[in-house]
Amino acid sequence: MENIITYSYKVNKDMRQKIKKHQSMLIWFTGLSGSGKSTLANALELELHKRGVHTYSLDGDNTRAGINKDLTFRSEDRTENIRRVSEIANLMIDAGIVVLAAFVSPYKKDRAQVKSVVGENNFIEVFVSTSIEECEKRDVKGLYKKARAGEIKNMTGIDDMYEAPLHADLNIDTKDKSVEESVNLIFDKIKSKLNLK
Repeated sequence: MENIITYSYKVNKDMRQKIKKHQSMLIWFTGLSGSGKSTLANALELELHKRGVHTYSLDGDNTRAGINKDLTFRSEDRTENIRRVSEIANLMIDAGIVVLAAFVSPYKKDRAQVKSVVGENNFIEVFVSTSIEECEKRDVKGLYKKARAGEIKNMTGIDDMYEAPLHADLNIDTKDKSVEESVNLIFDKIKSKLNLK
C-alpha cells in the first residue's frame, strides 16, 4: 500500500520463541457448529498450559463479540471474519505464542488464505468432522432449531454450505472419540513442531 513502510524491530520471532522455550504455531479447528471445536481447543490449551506452553485461544463467538462485531453471516463477511482472525493469529505467532483457533470457517478458500498468511510450517488444521446429524442432535446453542424454524439465515449445514477439508492434518469425530483421546491425538501431532525445551 502507498505510504506504508514497515519498521524492522530488533526483537524477532526467533528471540521470542527462545525465551518461551517452544515454537509458535496456529492450530486451526474447523467444523460445524456443535461439532466440538471449542471444547477440544479449550482442553488442548489446558494441557499445553500444564506443560508451560504460552497459548491463546481465538473463538468465533468471542471475536464476533469484539473485533468482528460489525460483520454479518453473509459469505463475504464470513470471509472477512476469517481474514481478520488470520492476521491476528499471525501477529501472535510472531509473538511466540501457540494460537488455538476454533471457527466454523466453512469455505476452503478462506482456510487456504489463513494457511497462506501464517505460513504452511506454522499451520495445523484439525477437521472436527462430527456429522450434521450429531451436531443438530446436540444443538448446544439452539441454532439448528432456530435455523429450521427460519429464524436464522445462512446457517452452515442448513442453508449455507460447509466445504470439508480434503487434506486436514487431523480428522476427529467427537461422536467416536472422547475429549481426552482427541487431545492426545492432537498433542502427538504437534509435539515435534512445538520443540519443547
